Amino acid sequence: MEDLFKMLNIKPKEINLYKTAFSHSSYVNEHKVKNDYERLEFLGDAVLDLVVADYLYSNHKESEGEMTKVRASYVCENANYCYASKLHLEKYILLGNGEQKEGLKKAIQADIFEALMGAIYKDLGYATVRRVILDIIVPFIEDKNVVFFSDYKSSLQEYVQTNQKSLDYNLLKEEGPAHDKTFTIEVRIDNILYGIGVGSSKKEAEQNAAHEALQKMALLK
Repeated sequence: MEDLFKMLNIKPKEINLYKTAFSHSSYVNEHKVKNDYERLEFLGDAVLDLVVADYLYSNHKESEGEMTKVRASYVCENANYCYASKLHLEKYILLGNGEQKEGLKKAIQADIFEALMGAIYKDLGYATVRRVILDIIVPFIEDKNVVFFSDYKSSLQEYVQTNQKSLDYNLLKEEGPAHDKTFTIEVRIDNILYGIGVGSSKKEAEQNAAHEALQKMALLK
């Protein structure tokens, strides 16, 4: 990982944190390793949200709603996958034999990027992880031609608030092993079903459900 650390301009203190950040649950289960990346992913997700939110607040003049949309575009699975690819994180990811045969999934690479940011935060502190995140993400934010994602949930929420309607997301199904789950979620407006979404995370499934709902409403106009 020395080349990665050099690229990020960091000097790790606790190398085991980074090994954990790259260890998928399938690898952990096969090799009886103590921890996989999922706890660090949880932490890294929160750190990314904070750093990007702070950057937008300090450097942009948009409203709260607009900043929320921008943040969602640059802190999402598609964006995180792009950052992971740029850093060539696929070289370091540890998978179990079964997962290797299926091929390295986009969602796993996106999760690993979050886990890596979580590891940097725990090891080197907020100032360092903030600098690393901004070095990676700001060029994409300032390039107005790069948009990874449309925040369908926010668009649907705005419609519902404007029209004083209720909005609910409900988990219908959760399938698959712990390391490779598929979620199915429905979205209801005033208790009427408008969309069903499927994804490798609840967030992705909710976005897909919101997208379908927006499409249906467009057809109703």
